[in-house]
Amino acid sequence: MDLRKTFIAIALFTTVTTMAQKKELFDFGWKFTRDGKTINVDLPHDWDIYCAPDPATGATDTGGGWFPGGKGEYRKTFPTPEGEMVKLHFEGVYQKAEVFINGQKAGQHGYGYTPFTVDITPFLKPKNQKSKDAANLNEVVVKVDNSAQPNCRWYSGSGIYRHVWLETMPALHIAENGIRILTPEVSDKKAKLEMSIWIDNETKAAREIDDIEVSFKGGTFTMTPQSEEMKRTFKEKYSLLKSEGSAVCSLTFTIDQPRLWSPDNPYLYEATVRLKEKGKVTDEQTVRFGIRSFSFEAEKGFVLNGKSTLINGACVHHDDGVLGSMAFDAAEIRKVKLMKEAGFNLIRTSHNPTTRAFLDACDSLGMLVIDEAFDGWREAKTPYDYSTLIDSCYREDIYAMVRRDRNHPSVVSWSIGNEVMERKDIRVITTARQLKQAILEMDNTRPVTEALCSWDRDWEIYDPHAEVLDVVGYNYMIFKHATDHQRAPKRVMWQTESYPRDAFRNWALVQDYPYIVGDIVWTGLDYLGESGIGRNYYDGERPGEHYVEGGQPEWHGAYCGDVDITGWRKPISHYRETLWKDALLYMAVKEPDGYYGKIRTTAWSVWPMWEQWNWKGWEGKPIDVEVYTKSPKVSLYLNDQLIGSQDVSRETQFKAVFKVPYQEGTLRAVTDDGTSATLTTAGEPAAIRLTTDRKVIHADGQDLAFITLEVVDRNGHMVPDAAVTCRVNVDGQGRLMAAASADLKDKEPKTSPQLTTWKGRGVIVVRSMKKKGNIKVNVESNLRKASATLQAR
Repeated sequence: MDLRKTFIAIALFTTVTTMAQKKELFDFGWKFTRDGKTINVDLPHDWDIYCAPDPATGATDTGGGWFPGGKGEYRKTFPTPEGEMVKLHFEGVYQKAEVFINGQKAGQHGYGYTPFTVDITPFLKPKNQKSKDAANLNEVVVKVDNSAQPNCRWYSGSGIYRHVWLETMPALHIAENGIRILTPEVSDKKAKLEMSIWIDNETKAAREIDDIEVSFKGGTFTMTPQSEEMKRTFKEKYSLLKSEGSAVCSLTFTIDQPRLWSPDNPYLYEATVRLKEKGKVTDEQTVRFGIRSFSFEAEKGFVLNGKSTLINGACVHHDDGVLGSMAFDAAEIRKVKLMKEAGFNLIRTSHNPTTRAFLDACDSLGMLVIDEAFDGWREAKTPYDYSTLIDSCYREDIYAMVRRDRNHPSVVSWSIGNEVMERKDIRVITTARQLKQAILEMDNTRPVTEALCSWDRDWEIYDPHAEVLDVVGYNYMIFKHATDHQRAPKRVMWQTESYPRDAFRNWALVQDYPYIVGDIVWTGLDYLGESGIGRNYYDGERPGEHYVEGGQPEWHGAYCGDVDITGWRKPISHYRETLWKDALLYMAVKEPDGYYGKIRTTAWSVWPMWEQWNWKGWEGKPIDVEVYTKSPKVSLYLNDQLIGSQDVSRETQFKAVFKVPYQEGTLRAVTDDGTSATLTTAGEPAAIRLTTDRKVIHADGQDLAFITLEVVDRNGHMVPDAAVTCRVNVDGQGRLMAAASADLKDKEPKTSPQLTTWKGRGVIVVRSMKKKGNIKVNVESNLRKASATLQAR
């Protein structure tokens, strides 16, 4: 593929169709059985997160965070709906799902991260006016088998953890993900839009299409004369679809003065396609899309809409922290917002396809995406991972990912793998070509990448493998860039994983070498599983990295993120944003070595830094205070006494470091333009402060509010070392989903109503019910009671 080619794509949002085709959320009213116990649940559901991580019994092992896995069964009854065709669409089940309707097996799916659809029409009972009677209801049973462990290197969760939809449609309908929009020609003045519409006839009788109508919102599109002729040709040749047949209709439009999509201006259009049969609209789908152009070139780097754009990226796993793998739309949107607020402009979905809601959020908020398919291929990383499925499922899974995601403007690259174990086997090149070809069969408008890595000196042997790729991913290997560029001057590189502590070095490489288009840190967010990666530890604790024999049993999660699982941005996050953006000022304090114990760092950790000036017992001893800014000069004051002033530049890595003898009071950093930042010593814990991200949530049984819990002193300063045990109660039209701190050694289940603050913080997650009204959140502790009130509308 020529990287000088312009790659274009658009966004496909969740479609809820009117007329004859309907899509109904099927998440409510399930019965879940595991280990002989049955409870009522609403989806999304992850049975692992309701358990305490336990190294003694956790089958998922250190990689999965010591959670149980196992087997579970979901049941639900429902009346036979109207419609010629009835299907169940599963956005994700982890994993090895089998679907039964009225006792008959209707379908199955192996990979836990790709969506799948099951046609249940043949298994339904006849439509009956008395369908509310139990005898006339259908029963769906979904059996989930996540017992073969370990099968993942991180926390997967277990169960129907993403949405399920009940879909009804006429037999003659627009196919699932059956509208694709490309814009092969884009400028500020005009864009050309090519629309392909796949139409299926799923009965044994021939069906005839009268017409296909297309309408737009957000701009005025004109059908080209050539496209009018294509439409007539389609009607002549394909309007009569033979039994169980398919056809595709291709139309072309133009738009003047298009608004181009970008992370800074994520503008989206909308197109609605309608099918007519016997003079009536029988099917309708709506898609949202963005118009933009981009290219990757060794000489110019990554160019978006004609402008050179440097990529500051983050790897992000699929879990939502305290919610486990339960993929609520509000949690997926929040995850993207956290990354956007942290200054990132790209997310790599490491190491599997994400949710539609996540990509919708990337489209609407303005976040670029590398959409990744797999962690490994044919040689296992864990005994029961994708290596057990790849030969039978890879094409199905790639098709599922690409068909669903190929219209998102946020997606700028497909990734076929990550650090595959068979990298020294020449057959790895054949596998890479097979996976790339499967992608190109569905979409050839984006480059294909893969994250390569080496744990020895044999890096250059991967040149033939790298030649398969359009953009080459370097995991921790970007220091090889100069010699690689000499051997392959047209190669485009990005560092698909990097150590957090190397933030400045990697920023500088992207600034200085156009063929290095970006740096993507491991990771943007703390996550569950891969227990102990990114940790610091003290003398007396279990030494070594997270991957030592036996793992790190005290941990159940990864602390290498720029943002922790409660949503708090660590100092490294602010430093990274300072590098990539201008006009920022931030101050943090380096934990004194020996204050809690002798500090030991690990490969993915940074030295512990905190937004605090509470170091009782360290009076008179020096503490490093770091100030991050691109202002040329910064001064530091303690209790209004000047500590010193320092020049700041690229030579100082945009960082000023002051040694300050500790005494209580207020630190104040000030730049030449008067911008300031302060840290003040907090007093004793006096109260709990609750801050909700939203005051009003939707009364749809699916929406979430995230409430930050902080321990504060009598003046409202957060107490940074407070460990206060709290109990949470939710009344009214909401229910508690999670309450936890960012402490990844805490064994309390994250869905428990009890939490103990860590570094003075915690988070509470509340889910709406289906009725409107107030939601009251109460927190009790040894401090005075705290409350917050939300509204469900």
